[in-house]
Amino acid sequence: MGSPHSNTVAGWREWVQLPDVGVPWIKAKLDTGAQTSAIHAYDIEPFERDGADWVRFTIRPWQRATEGEVVVESPVVDRRRVRSSSGHAQARYVVEMRLILAGREVTVEVTLTNRDRMGFRMLIGREALRQGFLVDSDASYLGGKAPRGARRLNRGLEG
Repeated sequence: MGSPHSNTVAGWREWVQLPDVGVPWIKAKLDTGAQTSAIHAYDIEPFERDGADWVRFTIRPWQRATEGEVVVESPVVDRRRVRSSSGHAQARYVVEMRLILAGREVTVEVTLTNRDRMGFRMLIGREALRQGFLVDSDASYLGGKAPRGARRLNRGLEG
């Protein structure tokens, strides 16, 4: 691990960008209690491409809105049993995504799951945070806020 000066400080919740999949802004909860990262995905369909396992899924970055919905096709990195905060174990597809968090770009493994009942469409876990992030549990949006129009879509819908 690098020196403490190489770490980026982020709040417990941040606006994240997913440039490779066409999601300019998604609100994420940074959770040091979670091992893996997760994103709200639905219509998850596995398929094969050139002999490799792939998955097609839809990301709807805004709660209670279809604006910004994108269909993503990605190679499957793994399939894991993940235990949710409620104790429920679920087999999930794992894909890699490039994300920008607090101005820093990293590639992370993300599990695909339905997060409709969760306050945040994305959860950033320890595996991703180990790439040089420190979480200030008393702060929010240290990386800046999404443009006003993006925030309007998500106003008052977090938990």
